[in-house]
Amino acid sequence: MYLSNLSQVLLRNEQLLLATSPLLINMPDDELSQSLNTLNQNCDITYFDNNYELHQQHLTKKHGQCIFAAHYQSNKKHDLVIINFPKSKQELLFTFAMLAECTTKETRLLIVGENKSGIKSIDKLIKEQTSFCDKIDAARHCLLFETQLANHHLAFDIEEWFHYYSVSVNQLTFKVAALPGVFSQAKLDIGTQVLLNNLPDNISGEVLDFGCGAGVIACFVGLQSSDTSLTLADVSALAIASSEKTLAINNLTGNVITTNSLSNITGHFHYVISNPPFHQGIKTHYAATENFLTGIKKHLKKQGTLIIVANSFLKYQPIIEHSIAKAEKTCIQQGFTIYQTCLRH
Repeated sequence: MYLSNLSQVLLRNEQLLLATSPLLINMPDDELSQSLNTLNQNCDITYFDNNYELHQQHLTKKHGQCIFAAHYQSNKKHDLVIINFPKSKQELLFTFAMLAECTTKETRLLIVGENKSGIKSIDKLIKEQTSFCDKIDAARHCLLFETQLANHHLAFDIEEWFHYYSVSVNQLTFKVAALPGVFSQAKLDIGTQVLLNNLPDNISGEVLDFGCGAGVIACFVGLQSSDTSLTLADVSALAIASSEKTLAINNLTGNVITTNSLSNITGHFHYVISNPPFHQGIKTHYAATENFLTGIKKHLKKQGTLIIVANSFLKYQPIIEHSIAKAEKTCIQQGFTIYQTCLRH
């Protein structure tokens, strides 16, 4: 039976896992649900994920209901909630807020995370939303904390969690809406800024913004040229909700797709533009972008163009040239490189 380090720490404390309706939030793909089911004699397990890849993995489990969304909604009252400490601390506060309506004052919340994830400062982070925060265990380079919510009187409204900011590029200004946990949630990142400043001014036709985050690239392209049809894709439900909001507040329309790499991409595009992700959690993770670069050729129309921006130390040019065509470095600026290639046949 495979158990991640996070689950091993949890199972060292079986007395805290006794429950009839446990809710597991963004937990790794392992056999924790089987252990919970054995410990609690066929308990009603719910998996909630805002990451589509995790959701797909959890759908294969024999135990539990699986839900994928930007935020959790249920008529159930869970007596145990287990949370994988997120990379974004604001996302944890968002998660706690959404739990108020599906938990009680007696619900046990267990937060588990790797030592390097930032979890060590959790007591200060959640003090206004909880009645206590106790460190329970430290093992497998992970920490486990127990807490209970103190904000059950507060209704959850996702609209209150969007952060809005303005982006100005080449005399074009527009608004961005982003939920906690979305890349560049507070302000425009340098890489995307470099990309937008150096995009061709004649983009038209079918355009895919891959790894769209809050929808900044697609929004800029759509506002710059009315002769475009926008498709936005991301693995994160939080990003999908943010992109939909960004399009709406800028009076744009687009097809927003949830996808694990290219799993749900079916169209063919004149332009594919991306600031692709290379971090997952607290660890450097290249697989999603490499899979994207090796597979995107079949989604490019004849003469279709791929444009990506990436940290200059990332060796993406050989992958692009092996998978698609010769790639040109159109800009090197502030530690970022823009690569552009065109499908000739």
